[in-house]
Amino acid sequence: MSHPVDSVVSAVRTYIERHRAAFLDDLTEWLRIPSVSAQPDHAPDVHRSADWLAARLKETGFPTAEVWQTPGAPAVYAEWPSDDPQAPTVLVYGHHDVQPAAREDGWDSDPFEPVVRDNRLYARGAADDKGQVFFHTLGIRAHLAATGRTTPAVTLKLLIEGEEESSSPHFRALVEEHAERLAADAVIVSDTGMWSEDTPTVCTGMRGLAECEIRLTGPDQDIHSGSFGGAVPNPATAAARLVGALHDEHARVAIPGFYDGIVELTDSERELFAELPFDEEQWLRTAKSHAPHGETGHTTLERIWARPTAEVNGIGGGYQGPGSKTIIPSSAFVKLSFRLVAGQDPDHIEKAVRSWADEQMPAGIRHEITFSPATRPCLTPLDHPALQSVVRAMGRAFEGPVRFTREGGSGPAADLQEVLGAPVLFLGISVPSDGWHAPNEKVELDLLLKGVETTAYLWSDLAETWRHAP
Repeated sequence: MSHPVDSVVSAVRTYIERHRAAFLDDLTEWLRIPSVSAQPDHAPDVHRSADWLAARLKETGFPTAEVWQTPGAPAVYAEWPSDDPQAPTVLVYGHHDVQPAAREDGWDSDPFEPVVRDNRLYARGAADDKGQVFFHTLGIRAHLAATGRTTPAVTLKLLIEGEEESSSPHFRALVEEHAERLAADAVIVSDTGMWSEDTPTVCTGMRGLAECEIRLTGPDQDIHSGSFGGAVPNPATAAARLVGALHDEHARVAIPGFYDGIVELTDSERELFAELPFDEEQWLRTAKSHAPHGETGHTTLERIWARPTAEVNGIGGGYQGPGSKTIIPSSAFVKLSFRLVAGQDPDHIEKAVRSWADEQMPAGIRHEITFSPATRPCLTPLDHPALQSVVRAMGRAFEGPVRFTREGGSGPAADLQEVLGAPVLFLGISVPSDGWHAPNEKVELDLLLKGVETTAYLWSDLAETWRHAP
């Protein structure tokens, strides 16, 4: 049985259909630019990508569209003020750089010569993240056409980074430098995805990340294990014991103070996670693994989305070649990473890890810990009015219920939340089969246009909700 379509939905869909071909032509042109930030040879292409986007945003109607230089790759900033002085301000984040790609990696076609097959657009950046950035251009035009406005219902800003695929080394400094111009009531991150084509979802948070390397030193050089073994401490043994002490028998992180302050899942959030059609056997096949494992008392989805972790990323020391070499090695190392959830402070985690490591070291083993710059976790409460606007807009576009997920990985969204003091919301339409970072990356064209449609509804809903929010 068909449902009646309201006039705004009809106007939005009509506008999108009329401009679909031109929109895809423009996106295809942008995807041809190999803006690979990780490869120095492509630095001119990353600059060309930024210039291209700034020009298109001007054509879209943004009065302001600028290329912001950094010590690395450039970002693009655009702004379109609302004529409503009480309108909220929304900042959209995405990135225009892409992962390396070459035909010999296993692509069925040139990764920078986009092709459409079976209503899917194949190209590097099609989903991650040019396609999801670019749907905002048609979305804002559909919003104006359907509402009869000449300016957006919100003051709309865009910050499109050029170094996300290279770990965003200059992003936080860029945000801090331009914090006044970037000020917003809410941040929309369009560098994410949905559960599946049949299950539209909104991500409500991302874990943070802290990483360190611990180098252990015993004897001043490798020494004979027959002459000295059993009488001096072995740094490789100390490294193994350190790793063994990282978790308790329930797979909880055993570092004192590690769980201080974390925001626990509510019963309702656990129920919402449980509603998702999760197939653990299929998930294990995707993970190339043979059994689930993790903190007792939590499901697999809870473990990867909402619980903190400590992982051994590397461990080594001593002789690594063929055969044997009977030594006590002079040194060993351990590389650790910690995924952090809301309420955890990276500075506190660093202090806790250092204190824990000090306690674990036997006499005669010296150690040095080096931490990389950390990424903070971010989380938006389910009842936040801006999040509810995203859910309603997506539900209107997909004509069905929208469920909730979180992201187990980390990204620069937390920098925006921390520096700007604004809630971060995630709006993405990519699905797992899109193959981010892999050969034959693609985007489902029907879903891409649903992203367009969602943003066309979002700005009016967000403005109205914010006006009445307590």
